[in-house]
Amino acid sequence: MENKKFDSIPKEKFTLVHHGERISDKKFDDKPIGYFKDALIRFKKNKASVLAFWIILGILAFSILAPVLITNHDSKFMCNMYAKKPARIASMLNVKIFDGGMDTKSNETGFIKLVGIGMAAADGDGQGVTVSEGLASEYSPMIEIGEAYEQEISKTRSTTYYPFRVDAYLREGFVYRSVEQSEYARIKAWEEETGLQVLYPVIDNNEWTIDPEDANYWYKTNSKGQPVKVNAAGDATVITYSENMVLEDNYKRDAEGNVMYYTYAGGGNADTAQYRVRLLYYNYYQYLYGSTPDYVMGTDSQGYDLALRIAGGIKLSMTIAISVSIINFIIGAMWGAVAGYYGGTVDILMERITDILAGVPFIVVATLFQIHLAAKVGPIVCLLFAYILTGWIGTSSRVRTQFYRFKNQEYVMAARTLGAKDKRIIWKHIFPNTLGTIITSVALVIPSTILSESNLSFLGIIKLGTADYSSLGNLLAEANGIWTNYPHLMIYPALFISLLMITFNLFGNGLRDAFNPSLRGTED
Repeated sequence: MENKKFDSIPKEKFTLVHHGERISDKKFDDKPIGYFKDALIRFKKNKASVLAFWIILGILAFSILAPVLITNHDSKFMCNMYAKKPARIASMLNVKIFDGGMDTKSNETGFIKLVGIGMAAADGDGQGVTVSEGLASEYSPMIEIGEAYEQEISKTRSTTYYPFRVDAYLREGFVYRSVEQSEYARIKAWEEETGLQVLYPVIDNNEWTIDPEDANYWYKTNSKGQPVKVNAAGDATVITYSENMVLEDNYKRDAEGNVMYYTYAGGGNADTAQYRVRLLYYNYYQYLYGSTPDYVMGTDSQGYDLALRIAGGIKLSMTIAISVSIINFIIGAMWGAVAGYYGGTVDILMERITDILAGVPFIVVATLFQIHLAAKVGPIVCLLFAYILTGWIGTSSRVRTQFYRFKNQEYVMAARTLGAKDKRIIWKHIFPNTLGTIITSVALVIPSTILSESNLSFLGIIKLGTADYSSLGNLLAEANGIWTNYPHLMIYPALFISLLMITFNLFGNGLRDAFNPSLRGTED
């Protein structure tokens, strides 16, 4: 009768209690939820940790996919002519952040030299061009030109300065190279095929050339580098900048007055003869590598693609950090579990060993390993040894503390009474209750390892910068001292290090709450 009585009560009158996921109104059954599924449910409720997790995945995806998606060369590619350049993408030059531009200023002599690069690029046959034609050239390094102003240098002198934004890549302008005659012919064929001019008139080496190695002084100058106009008597008059300025070229010409595109530089026959030529480097780069110089984050201090160096640095740092955290987790968990479970003499002996190792400064260990072992096993292996020697101590201490906390609980005593062996009690009954603390510590080992590795690289204690790879700390070290002039060298590596620090800490906090057994089945 009582069963029928309770059966007549509508199920809406009941309030269901379930350790974990909320039960649907359409179901009246109570399905058990496993420990890890329950942890996942609670982790998803922590929005900051979930966001941090996706940011971490995004950073890892960037480190893996960057060589494929955002560049057209590999991480070993280096162009020293374009070292320390800001971000530039040829298809996005209208976006200021990707125009390769740098805001700067110059006196009149330097300003005319930069304007002259565009003029020379527009004057491929030596017939002469105007300032406006030069500034309109696609190879003109001038992006924006501000109003000139006077600045006092001393009480009796002042100088005119010209503020402008310059394309750091086009600023390199022209260069001299020695090429074989066969290479010269290939360049000429490429010019005809693409319609892009690489070879330009060479400059005469006379009294009107201030620097015979600088291919951008194509016009006549005096000993101070100022442009001059030379009359029939050989007298020179300094030219000042104006919109109607005309620069007098100093090109080498043959007997008929035609400009020359090469000079003989040595060699014995048609194939080995060396020609000294003057090249527009921007187009020469395209001839060599088949694309415009596109660098999403610019280039580093040596000329490597900064985006690829950062991607490689992230992979290197993450590989070291994850390896260290896993190894230290295994060693620390085993050491702390044994010490905490058995206690007594075993605990005392193991703790004394831990105390001795903990007293050894990590920076001393890392330095000694680098000095004595790096030449034999490499700097990365040495760094791993240094981290593993003492890195597990923190995990061991946490596990030991948790074992002291739980080993006398009723459920442990019940398991022991029922005949459970020590191995089962340690790993089946006590250890899962320590996972929340341990996983948090392991997650936090990753950012701390990345940070300490970056510090060691920055200080020069370890050398993780080669043609094959470079750490984020090494990139920061290379930027030290020059980052005020080239801020992107410091900003991008520091940004990624900061993101890794913040996101891993948030992610670790989310894991701590998710794996905490005392919060199992609770609602936020």
